[in-house]
Amino acid sequence: MSGVFLLIVHRFMSADIPVFSIFREKIVVTRLVIFSILGMLLVQYSYMASIDYGNAAIATLLQYIAPVYIIIWYVLRGQDRIKSFDILAISLTLTGTILLLTNGSFESLSVPMPSIVWGVISGLSLAFYTIYARQLLIRFPSILVVGWAMIIAGVVMNFIHPLWDVDIGAMDMMTVLVLLFGIFAGTAIAFWFFIKSLEYITAKETTLFGTIEPLAAIVASVLWLNVSFQSWQLAGMFLILVLITMLSLKKQSE
Repeated sequence: MSGVFLLIVHRFMSADIPVFSIFREKIVVTRLVIFSILGMLLVQYSYMASIDYGNAAIATLLQYIAPVYIIIWYVLRGQDRIKSFDILAISLTLTGTILLLTNGSFESLSVPMPSIVWGVISGLSLAFYTIYARQLLIRFPSILVVGWAMIIAGVVMNFIHPLWDVDIGAMDMMTVLVLLFGIFAGTAIAFWFFIKSLEYITAKETTLFGTIEPLAAIVASVLWLNVSFQSWQLAGMFLILVLITMLSLKKQSE
């Protein structure tokens, strides 16, 4: 539903670029399918799974470590040299994550292991999503790429959990409203607004505003979901938020 919504928006915003133009070349279709499954589907499912086993704050923070994975990837491939900033970013990540997940005690984890695993997968898939999308976004509008990626990911997930197996009749009104909010506001409109903002402000400013998400997730988890965090976990969160802000403020190349 999110994908269909974005394609409808694209149709009205960019009538000169046909909705099905992305399917004209086999290599583009192959890249789109890979991006849809290993990027769009995996990043969204793993994020939700991490929330399911843990909470929204932990899941969001683990996902937002993705820029560090990107740094490591480029260094390992020899496309970039390790810099002092990279070492600082990796150190903050490791320290903050360890404190967040252990609360300073290595004898036991303060977060369920499935939540950690899915959170790490979410961060890795977000890194892949960001790097791999470049070749598609050079040729096609982002809203078209992501719209089709959402549809393809939804079709693939339908083989795992078919729509006709969902007992809609068992859902109360609140469940339906929250589901619709997630489809349109939390997925389609949120992404559309993010892309639309690039027409008015720089990519650096857009990324900086994006760092509000993990902070909002922490505040909402505490105030609305009654999630509590211990002192060393809060210290770990602070370090990760400092890292995210540093990455956002760091001068970006053209």
